[in-house]
Amino acid sequence: MTTLLRRERLDPDEIHEVTGLVDAVTAHDGVRPLSEHVMLHLRYGGDTPARNFLLREADATVGYAHLDTTDAVEGASAELAVHPQHRGRGNGRQLVEALIAEIGDNQRLRLWSHGAHSGAAHLARSMGFERERVLWQMRRSLYSPIDDPRWPPKITIRTFEVGQDEEAWLEVNNRAFAEHPDQGMWTLDDLRMREQEPWFDANGFFLAESDGKLVGFHWTKVHGAQGVDHDHAHDHAHEPIGEVYVVGVDPSMQGRQLGPALTLRGLQHLRSSGLSQVMLYVDETNTNAIRTYERLGFAKWDVDVCFLQQ
Repeated sequence: MTTLLRRERLDPDEIHEVTGLVDAVTAHDGVRPLSEHVMLHLRYGGDTPARNFLLREADATVGYAHLDTTDAVEGASAELAVHPQHRGRGNGRQLVEALIAEIGDNQRLRLWSHGAHSGAAHLARSMGFERERVLWQMRRSLYSPIDDPRWPPKITIRTFEVGQDEEAWLEVNNRAFAEHPDQGMWTLDDLRMREQEPWFDANGFFLAESDGKLVGFHWTKVHGAQGVDHDHAHDHAHEPIGEVYVVGVDPSMQGRQLGPALTLRGLQHLRSSGLSQVMLYVDETNTNAIRTYERLGFAKWDVDVCFLQQ
């Protein structure tokens, strides 16, 4: 017999149970079921006005769903996890039904599946969801050659300084990703939260300036080093892996090959850190970016899929 609980925020015991559930799912599936954004806020009890749903059985949390209603453009989106030993019993369906009931009839729900998970796809299709958006995970070896960056004229490179560069970075980031559903609406709180994470390293956060003005950046990340959280990079539980976390170029510098140069600078840094491979995420429809990354040696590795309620 299961009990469904709805929470505005989670208490410390509930956070502990949900993170344990996420760890069990990750170990079983080879990919973490929740995105970085959800995991960041989960550690602090949740982000208002998001909603948390706990599915409990015999005093244990066997399912969890996170509902985000903050995106005025994309609408409500959700991610969920069901313990491997409690699948095939309708628990996933019960969570999705609760999510649909929560948002009502005036919105269509989006469900994210991290990794090409056949069970998630079957559940989504059986409940009237269709595949809407796909994020590619791409990878390349850091043992293969990395070209030296070729910088546009008058570009200087330095690393991010905490307490100094936040506002300027946010302005460039939000201009560069003005039409991007995930990256283009960051706030100072979003940035500062990540600065507090164990994986944050300003030495791997490269800024490009022109005449003293910030015009581009490459923020790198390392998963799995010295106990640092793995986020949702797939299948690298035993070896640290670098990530092209985000590369952004101010619209005023578009078309001048600053993005590829910044990417190469970050790859050099990750290789010098002793890593053997690097990953990144890119929207399947962003064919220009995919071609650029393929020229830099990346190849498709896995996918994250968003299903839209019909």
